[in-house]
Amino acid sequence: MTTEIPATPGVLLAGGLARRMGGGDKPMRQIGGRTILARVIARLAPQCDTLVLNANGDPARFASFGLPVIADQVENFPGPLAGILAGLDWAAENRPDAAWVLSAAADCPFLPRDLVARLQRARIEQNAQLAVAASGGQAHPVIGLWSVGLREELRHALVVEDVRKIDRWTARYRLATVSWPTEPLDPFFNANTADDLAQAERLAEMDGE
Repeated sequence: MTTEIPATPGVLLAGGLARRMGGGDKPMRQIGGRTILARVIARLAPQCDTLVLNANGDPARFASFGLPVIADQVENFPGPLAGILAGLDWAAENRPDAAWVLSAAADCPFLPRDLVARLQRARIEQNAQLAVAASGGQAHPVIGLWSVGLREELRHALVVEDVRKIDRWTARYRLATVSWPTEPLDPFFNANTADDLAQAERLAEMDGE
């Protein structure tokens, strides 16, 4: 029996301040002549029926990518949960047919090509309310599948309870965790430092991209 994968919008989280790289937009750094963000979009566009970019500040800097840019609605940069909430709010307003939204870090250039399919299948099979990715024994809660129906609960957690850590919020719900192998490379590798960028160049060659 084949599980039908529902249409899934995706929100790319680019709201971080990139302090370990001296500031600026990490997703705009280049690997092998292409920006990290372009690589993320190339990985997810075939899997998501719509992509939006969560970023704060002037959205014009991302204009060349042709994606809607949505800012956090919660003040003081409370972290990725605010970006996920922005994505859920966007979906509720613009894609009322979509019950689930994928979130992904915009600085992960090697995301799995089966990310949406496996998260959705696990969510369905385990009757879960949320699903997150993992590799090498480590969960990657920024990369996950979120129920639009939980957005008001998430808003309350952020605004009223001051919840900042994703795993503190996901612990309240039935959570499916889906693991990917780390060989020949970890698909959730992210570029946090200048050394990471150099490693990413080597991984891109290994990946044939």
